Amino acid sequence: MAVRPAGAEAAAPGPRQHPVGNDPAWLGRLTAGWRALGCAAALGVLTAGALPPLTIMPLLLVTIPGLLLLIGRAASWRGAALRGLVFGIFLHLAGLYWVTFAVLVMAAQFWWAVPITVPLLAAVLAVFIAVPCALARCVPAGWRRAAVLAGAWVLGDLARQFVLSGFPWNLLGSVWEMPGTIGLVFMQPAAWVGVHGLTLATLLLAASPSLGRRGRITGAALFAAWAIAGFLRLQAAAVPFDLVAVIAQGNVPEADHRDHGADPVWAGQIFDRYLALTRAGVRQAQAEDPGRPILVVWPETASPYALGQDPGARLAVADASAPAVMTLAGAERFEAAGPVHNSLIAVAPGGGLAGWYDKSHLVPFGEYFPSYAHLLLGEQGFVPGPGVRTLHLSGLPAIGPLICYEAIFPGQVVRAVDPPDLLVNITNDAWFGDSAGPRQHLAAARLRSVEEGLPMVRAANTGISAVIDAHGRLVKELGLNQRGVLISQIPGRLPRPPAARFGLILPFGLALAVCALGLLAGNQKPAQV
Repeated sequence: MAVRPAGAEAAAPGPRQHPVGNDPAWLGRLTAGWRALGCAAALGVLTAGALPPLTIMPLLLVTIPGLLLLIGRAASWRGAALRGLVFGIFLHLAGLYWVTFAVLVMAAQFWWAVPITVPLLAAVLAVFIAVPCALARCVPAGWRRAAVLAGAWVLGDLARQFVLSGFPWNLLGSVWEMPGTIGLVFMQPAAWVGVHGLTLATLLLAASPSLGRRGRITGAALFAAWAIAGFLRLQAAAVPFDLVAVIAQGNVPEADHRDHGADPVWAGQIFDRYLALTRAGVRQAQAEDPGRPILVVWPETASPYALGQDPGARLAVADASAPAVMTLAGAERFEAAGPVHNSLIAVAPGGGLAGWYDKSHLVPFGEYFPSYAHLLLGEQGFVPGPGVRTLHLSGLPAIGPLICYEAIFPGQVVRAVDPPDLLVNITNDAWFGDSAGPRQHLAAARLRSVEEGLPMVRAANTGISAVIDAHGRLVKELGLNQRGVLISQIPGRLPRPPAARFGLILPFGLALAVCALGLLAGNQKPAQV
């Protein structure tokens, strides 16, 4: 039996520590001082590569363990927060660079905002990563730190869905929106836990290689269970609607809107373009699928005329669409008292006004300006509608209308007390050119279909227009910067999944539980802060 030397103190067993001194010299240098901030910046940029449209998900197996290492090597929670802030800034700089394209469209007026818009936006969003990093530093390394980081990260994502009007873009759960069967399989659990739940699982999975043998085994088990659940959901079948979508994609550059929008000749030409596309699309749909009812959809603000107040323009739309059961078209809508809405207008056969939806979640500084900004910039913008609603229109399934970036808000796209049978998303992504922006927007729309168990008809002015089934599968699409018509039978709906019935409650509860488990589990002392 081994004899303890006299005077030796018993040491309580604890987690294995890896002090910098026992690591390779290059690793110690890389994770110290200003080099650590440079490393954090590089990891943030690499993480953006895992997001749509690149979706190189294996990058997270490097970047998330790397971020955990940087958190652990920080001298205090303040240092960890700074490293997380830098990581987040460069993640969002790389993931949201395309926002600059929208500012460039208005560069003559807002030239001063070109160099600062994306960095300022990235800095604000990075705070929601810095706080989880600081919290993770307050617990010992290992699974507890990974759990705190993952849970707090998702709680931060949920917060940025509401803070300052909300901007839940580029959630890490969207990394599974990759082409092919693998992406389709791993998107499916969003039907139970939403994209925020996918983010939680993604972070835990990405952290698992750095947690030793048990962590790798746990990660492999999570990956396998995830795949099985996704595969099983894909087996559910939906009966297609007896309805054909005709989507007109006019491909009108946003600069033309800005330069010629007040020119009545130009407005007439654009209106005629959409009428011609509609006629051609309806004729093709009748030839390919005779006798089946037709729904025509135009993108956001496609009509240069206010269809809600212009019976002549509605009659022209109805004539071009005949014999479609309805045309849903994006247009501005005016009220007698003066407010202007960004709206979806339903035009019935014969040119009647069958209904409308006013966009309720407006883009700050894009569609509306806070009062202080209005005084400074002299811009008014649109007036928001009362909220999401369901349109019940003759001859159609119940429609859940979404205008532009309303489709990026998980758990907030339908009216829970009156759920629709079909989502219709109209948008104008021309603001963002041939960049990652329109592709990321489409990825978010696909995840909404999975979460709600609903098909989606998506009309985009310059693309990407698409018909999406309730599994998030792209049935048909019309790519960027193409003028044309997309024709497809509309897929059916699935029974309302848990994500649709419970909204954000499930991912909030899961994230809170994982974070609390990491903070409270075990009897180890917290790391020095």
